[in-house]
Amino acid sequence: MSARTLHQIQQEGLDVLVEKLGPDDAIRFLHIYEPGSGDWTQDRKKILKNDPDKIIKSIMARRKKVPAP
Repeated sequence: MSARTLHQIQQEGLDVLVEKLGPDDAIRFLHIYEPGSGDWTQDRKKILKNDPDKIIKSIMARRKKVPAP
């Protein structure tokens, strides 16, 4: 087993994506998995301060407004 660097693993993964999907679709795929920014632990604290019943009601109301695919 060889010890590859993270850069080598990343490059190999990109090569496989381009080989299998083609350059255009590989780029589109990578856009799906863009790394976010910010501190999730802080965001989570803010989210959990909210009333869960209000959040659930809001989600359910939005689902009723959006037509099913």
